[in-house]
Amino acid sequence: MSGASQAYRISAVNFGMWIDGREVESESGETTFIKNPATREQVGTVPLGTRRDAERAIEAAHKAFATWSTTAASKRGELLYDCAGIILRHQEELARLLTLEQGKPLRESTLEIERFVHTLRYYAGKGKEIRGGHVPLAQGRYGLIVKRPIGVCGAIVPWNFPVSLMGNKIAPALLAGNTVVVKPAATTPLTDIRCIQLMNQAGLPPGVLNVVTGPGGVVGQEILENPKVRKIGFTGATSTGRKVMEAAAQQIKRITLELGGSDPMIVCDDADLEKAVSAASVGRFFNCGQACLAIKRLYLFESIADEFIENLLAKVKKLTVGNGLQKGTLIGPLHTEQQRQEVEEQVAEAVHRGAKVLHGGKRPEAADLQSGYFFVPTLLINVDEDARVSREEVFGPALPIFRVNDLDEAIAKANQSIYGLGSSVWTRDLNRAAKAAEQLEAGYTWINSPQIIYDELPFGGFKQSGLGKEHGSEALDHYMETKSIVIATDPTL
Repeated sequence: MSGASQAYRISAVNFGMWIDGREVESESGETTFIKNPATREQVGTVPLGTRRDAERAIEAAHKAFATWSTTAASKRGELLYDCAGIILRHQEELARLLTLEQGKPLRESTLEIERFVHTLRYYAGKGKEIRGGHVPLAQGRYGLIVKRPIGVCGAIVPWNFPVSLMGNKIAPALLAGNTVVVKPAATTPLTDIRCIQLMNQAGLPPGVLNVVTGPGGVVGQEILENPKVRKIGFTGATSTGRKVMEAAAQQIKRITLELGGSDPMIVCDDADLEKAVSAASVGRFFNCGQACLAIKRLYLFESIADEFIENLLAKVKKLTVGNGLQKGTLIGPLHTEQQRQEVEEQVAEAVHRGAKVLHGGKRPEAADLQSGYFFVPTLLINVDEDARVSREEVFGPALPIFRVNDLDEAIAKANQSIYGLGSSVWTRDLNRAAKAAEQLEAGYTWINSPQIIYDELPFGGFKQSGLGKEHGSEALDHYMETKSIVIATDPTL
């Protein structure tokens, strides 16, 4: 073991699942290893859950629903606020654990824990805002609109942002009065488990929030098929989202799907180039490009393209690739060998079609990076619009750059994608900005702004990027049923 590797090790953590307010092992007695993608060293173990384990968690959540759903929404909000407090007090521990299992730089892990806390606090503040309505009707009658929790909800969480994307699901679900069974990604369960342990310690009643670890085809399948689960919140690949949708359709389960994206960024000839270059660099290479909302296609007006590319190239060359725990690291590893191989194949196919690699396109040569799944941040020009990097979601640090003549051409090319998650445009012209905001087929459009998600605004994609909304008050609607009641004030009418 190298000295550099030794410096970033910690003692492996061994977590159980959390069911009905206590830590439990799998009924099979088997465990699975969790490895650091920067070193391939073991950082922990978790139980290898079975369908019976998932069933136990669902039963616990179903039992707890009777009491939790009748708890005052304001009280549920207070408990969420207490959960946020205990998470914040353990922020340093959680961030380090997240870097070890996921690979991202420690600074990014810290930001993710902060995002999780913010989401809990945002929905905690909504505890006194859940309300229905009163509608006067004809003939001595009036109507009531009542909001009710759905029941047991399954939260299926991905590996790229395992904590913040878990928060997007559990915070509105719990505030609305539902109980939850979380199924973390098989490769990043540790920080989610620890967060759920802490939230239970903060005062959540037993069974309200549970976590089961194991393969998606086993644990996830039980959550999808069990009739006591009435709502699924899923974030992941579009291909998997189709399977979730098919399974949920068998019992008409409520679903929220946050799926893939191939977000375009358009830079007009009147843009603030310095800010746009910075936004392009961060927006593409944050979390090693492993973000559904990452900038994945860059469209530059011809007149500013050369200057923009030169400045972006200079910035990208300064991005330090390394172990996420090492000070100064800006780009961590890809999460798995399979993920790196996929990006390598996409880049190679683009080059085969005539693309030119301006930077990167290969694994780093440093000796201390050979054990991890590292890839040098990559810029591509002269890219064929039929290349895989143009058509597919590139879940890694590679950015194809295209030249366009005007905004109409940029919007048309941006909308050719099957995805419609996020988008951005940079211009000082309000008419151009308004046109792009109106015509870009995406659930989120940033104008002269880095791609930052806000809890206050609903988030969800168009086309094959998903169904439903997370964040904002709108997310609460996806975790509640709306019931209409008619009351006759004069029964004789």
